Amino acid sequence: MSAIAKIVVKVGTNVIARKDGLLNITNISHLVDQIAALKREGHAVILVSSGAVGAGRSMIAVPDDLSKVVRRQVLSAIGQVRLMELYRQLFANHQLFCAQVLATKDDFKGRQHYINMKNCFQALLRDQVVPVVNENDVVSVSELMFTDNDELAGLVAAMVNADKLIILSSVDGVLDGHPDKPESQVVAEIHPDDKQILQLISPSKSSFGRGGMMTKLRIAQKAAKVGIDTYIANGNRPNVLLEVMAGRGLFTRFVATEKISDFKKWMAYNFEANKGAVKINEGAEQALRSSISSLLPVGILEVDGEFEKGDIIRILNAQGQAIGQGIAQYQAATARQYAGQKNQKPLIHYDYLFMEKG
Repeated sequence: MSAIAKIVVKVGTNVIARKDGLLNITNISHLVDQIAALKREGHAVILVSSGAVGAGRSMIAVPDDLSKVVRRQVLSAIGQVRLMELYRQLFANHQLFCAQVLATKDDFKGRQHYINMKNCFQALLRDQVVPVVNENDVVSVSELMFTDNDELAGLVAAMVNADKLIILSSVDGVLDGHPDKPESQVVAEIHPDDKQILQLISPSKSSFGRGGMMTKLRIAQKAAKVGIDTYIANGNRPNVLLEVMAGRGLFTRFVATEKISDFKKWMAYNFEANKGAVKINEGAEQALRSSISSLLPVGILEVDGEFEKGDIIRILNAQGQAIGQGIAQYQAATARQYAGQKNQKPLIHYDYLFMEKG
């Protein structure tokens, strides 16, 4: 048996839906069987599942005069009930409960709300429960929307300090050529800082989902950067979850780097939540990247925006490129006053600093 792990499994629309967009009950049942097997081995499993819109489509015909956004809201509101009832029945066959968790992007931004969600997940994982997570499509519009459930899965995996994130798609993994070319092979392992791999990815999206392989690659590399072994595998393959856990079969593994603190994981996934920015000189950038250092005012060139103590602010290098972010220890006005000065209190303490790898 593999080592006990905390696993986030993301299943895409193209795995649990048929070509006509309706739910594929056979695939969903097989997925539940695999998760139940992992639970019997002692693993903690969270399922991030698409499919609410497809479930709604199977139940009701929505008038054509509704906008695309409203159609999605109506179908997901009706379909989410059907989807969860299906999961409830299938997990019950294994003497397991499932718990519904619906989220928007805003749920991950505020630190206290984030902690509350994490505590809820931790409580659910203590028992014979499989949390089933989905985007709250009924209220998620425009800026509240995730890119797709791949992004949501990455956020959940970081939140719960998962050991593994398994993204199930309709392909065997990242290919070294175009998907339509028979000679294209699955790339077995990818380092999270590998930028050359982007050249292999086709920009096409899946039939019913909002994302594509480019999104999966970005999310997988980000998860690996914060210490989570991440996999892209074909959810249509028999026993794919069990194969991934056993380290055999076809899939692409994104090798995790060293683990970082929960707080820094939260910051790593909240680049959109910043209230301002500071531009730093090359000496400060080198210090932040090469040692355990705080951001001192002596290295600050410019302060942009109006932020308060406790706000997330972005760190830019001398060329204006975003290289990290952290929690401000004082307001923007004070930062401007201290900029370039020695012997002043750090603007961002190391414990509240996250740097992107260069």
